[in-house]
Amino acid sequence: MAGAPRSMAVLALGLALLCAAAGPAAAQNCGCQQGYCCSKYGYCGQGDPYCGEGCRSGPCYSGGGGGGGGGGRGANVATVVTDAFFNGIKNRAGGGCEGKNFYTRGAFLNAANKYSGFAHGGSEVEGKREIAAFFAHVTHETGHFCYISEINKGNSYCDASNRQWPCAAGKKYYGRGPLQISWNYNYGPAGRDNGFDGLGNPDAVAQDPMIAFKTALWFWMNNVHRVMPQGFGATTRAINGALECNGKNQAQMNARVGYYRQYCQQLGVDPGSNLTC
Repeated sequence: MAGAPRSMAVLALGLALLCAAAGPAAAQNCGCQQGYCCSKYGYCGQGDPYCGEGCRSGPCYSGGGGGGGGGGRGANVATVVTDAFFNGIKNRAGGGCEGKNFYTRGAFLNAANKYSGFAHGGSEVEGKREIAAFFAHVTHETGHFCYISEINKGNSYCDASNRQWPCAAGKKYYGRGPLQISWNYNYGPAGRDNGFDGLGNPDAVAQDPMIAFKTALWFWMNNVHRVMPQGFGATTRAINGALECNGKNQAQMNARVGYYRQYCQQLGVDPGSNLTC
């Protein structure tokens, strides 16, 4: 029996080495590094066993880990939004555009990891359509990633009647970021969800590209994602319907549709129906 403690020690060491060799998958109960999913059994890893059914957090196929989503696997965002796709948009901006050195694919993918319901909840085709729709609106709002903030900064976009998200003194909530988020009632909850003071420091959206994309995807997942099954026209209505739908500004609306068709073609999917609003 004197040898028993030594045997147990050897066994424990062997298990520790095995777990170390297993890498991210061996991190029981999760707390995974970026890009890895926490499986339903509490282990970190990638692929179906980790990101599929029951996934607790991270870039889950079902949309777990922030932002909500449905039950479908959708599209692999990092695979679809390649360097060529992302830079193909940005490279069409002029050389003097402030956004060319601000918006990056890495910042977008970081945001998409937080809002992992994006491009999920349906089929792969539906996921690719959602990616195409998001970047169509981003292209239109920023001029191919040229602009970080709205050109006309005169309007404060303060809804003083909103008591839940009161405007801070001297702050303006004009359009900033990939979707040009506006109004205090958007900045406030977007900041709360992403760890910055949206009401007191709205400029954070124009200063940090990861905050910019997370804010854009916050808006998208809360206002646009759910209407994607209705067609691209419904996404335009959700973003700027008061100004562009029902015949109010057809040129602007049709510009968005044109970008959407172009990106669907690049991604190899049919754009679907109901493209206008």
